[in-house]
Amino acid sequence: MEERTEKELYYLDIADSVCKRSTCLRRKYGAIIVRNDEIISTGYNGAPRGRRNCIDLGICARESLKIPPGERYELCRSVHAEANAIISAARRDMLGGTLFLVGRDANTDEFLPESVPCAMCKRLIINAGITTVVMRTGADSYETIITREWVFDDDSLPEIICDC
Repeated sequence: MEERTEKELYYLDIADSVCKRSTCLRRKYGAIIVRNDEIISTGYNGAPRGRRNCIDLGICARESLKIPPGERYELCRSVHAEANAIISAARRDMLGGTLFLVGRDANTDEFLPESVPCAMCKRLIINAGITTVVMRTGADSYETIITREWVFDDDSLPEIICDC
């Protein structure tokens, strides 16, 4: 008897397919939001509607300036996959849902083992009412985060204010 794919990997595979639409020259991300075993929305990273994508321009500003990953997002042309998935759904449909996220290196196509949402996307996820984020860490592995942890582990506060 054939073994059935684990549900988390099933949804991560779908997010991986969405990732293939990414237009970033550095990192490709795909996200889907699921609630009650129904896909609510999808998103991938790319320039805002109507603007030219990095793959069309053939240049990444952050790459040209040698900006390390995770820094100076304001120089990036793209809207993140998580943000695009959230933009495409009504909050009432996302409440209590799960966001599945997959990242790949644009050059090697390898999975990015640490596909953690950036600080801005974490805030969007919290406000959207999404309760869980599942991030692919490898072909058959993933990490699950309960978003409530991000509420209490507030990385937007300077350490001198945070009494954690």
